[in-house]
Amino acid sequence: MSHSKETSAPRTKLCHYTTQAVYYGDDDLVRDLIGQASFVDVFMKQTFGRVPTAAQRRIVEAVLVTLMEHGMTPSAIATRMIYASSPENLQAGVAAGLLAVASRFIGTMEPAAALLDHIVAAGEEGANEARRIAADYRARREAVPGFGHHLHRPDDPRAIALLGLAREVGTYGSRCEALAQLAAQVDAAAGRHITINATGAIAAVLGDIGIPATLMRGFAVLSRAAGLIAHIAEEQREPSGRFIWDLVDDAMTPEYPAD
Repeated sequence: MSHSKETSAPRTKLCHYTTQAVYYGDDDLVRDLIGQASFVDVFMKQTFGRVPTAAQRRIVEAVLVTLMEHGMTPSAIATRMIYASSPENLQAGVAAGLLAVASRFIGTMEPAAALLDHIVAAGEEGANEARRIAADYRARREAVPGFGHHLHRPDDPRAIALLGLAREVGTYGSRCEALAQLAAQVDAAAGRHITINATGAIAAVLGDIGIPATLMRGFAVLSRAAGLIAHIAEEQREPSGRFIWDLVDDAMTPEYPAD
């Protein structure tokens, strides 16, 4: 079925080009951006329609640095194993690792941000909303997104640094306050102190500079892609794929007596 002439086709405002120039939005790539604009500034303008302020830029840079690396996590292992299997295809290894940026690892700032949005939307009833959220997760025996860590206890130093930076640059706002309210109720529901992890802090500091919850995971994807390239670079220098394979095989495959 063809579109009628009256039906307007979708349009993109991100890029257009002529025989002489390429434009990112209204910016001439060669004249306005190459050698003049930072990657973060161009990314923010392309994605959110605005160049960040100096304070916002420091928050974004800090978030990207924080999320880039966290050791031999599932994303890094997946990248190394796929690259070991297809060393001619660097992007396949990176893509495999990025698939692990999800609801259990790295990408939990998205559901955490949604909870903070609910608390902020509750206004003067924010503390009660935080209490309800904490009680609900406690009753379901589920971890509250943005809380808990198997290693960083009692506090996650990354979260402390990010929230401290938000205070320093003047972006600490309603989402950071909501995180504090939620943390108090999570602790009360558990009867002990529960760590605010890095993604919980990231949800708050990005929310306070106007990043919607539905796009926050994009920062994790952007940052972790860089980290996974570093893992591939190390894999090229000192291959570990076969070692990981043998380690898992030896640990998980039972020995059977010879016939």
